[in-house]
Amino acid sequence: MSFMQETVTVDSLNSVQQQAVALATTDDNLNLIQILMKGGWIMIPIIFLLFLALVIFFERYITIRKASRSDSNLMAQIKSNVLSGRLDAAIAVCRSSNSALSRMLQKGLSRVGRPIKDIEGAIENAGKLEVSKLEKNINILGIVAGIAPMLGFVGTIFGVILIFRDVEVAGGIDIGAVSGGLYVKMIASASGLTVGILAYIGYHVLNMMVERLILRMETDAVEFIDLLDEPGA
Repeated sequence: MSFMQETVTVDSLNSVQQQAVALATTDDNLNLIQILMKGGWIMIPIIFLLFLALVIFFERYITIRKASRSDSNLMAQIKSNVLSGRLDAAIAVCRSSNSALSRMLQKGLSRVGRPIKDIEGAIENAGKLEVSKLEKNINILGIVAGIAPMLGFVGTIFGVILIFRDVEVAGGIDIGAVSGGLYVKMIASASGLTVGILAYIGYHVLNMMVERLILRMETDAVEFIDLLDEPGA
């Protein structure tokens, strides 16, 4: 009798072990997309926010990099033409460069002959316009960084509510069902946090790039004003 009980016990343990292995194998076979979709309907807006953040980041990154192209000969050519009195040639140099800095300096060159304050004002206004173009849509990344984690938490909370509702309907607690449900619902929180972190990093990277470009534009603008203020310019 004892032998039969031991055999039944061993068979039961083997059965449980096989079920656990089968469950683990099933989870391992799930790809990333399938795992994400287990997070529920809330994953749709989270994935949309990820796509939106990536599109904005790469579009702005490429735009800012193009605007930041450093033309070491630009100021030298403008200085040479201004000192020689060839303003049309200096404006042509700015047009051929077609960068944020060159467009800003072109506004200043078009005001040469007027008081320095007028030239400074024209350059400053052109600079503000260029900066506003560069910063376009960057704030959306900040919004995504705030919204995505909250959406993830909302999805998890709704999932937990449904789990405990099912527990109440069943009239008892099934640890396997509860733990499995929580594992699925935590995917939403993890996804929301990941998207939020990526958007937060992208937001600050782009702002740092814009700030460096603004500093360089301001430095070159001051050099340009000093050039026009030189005796004989």
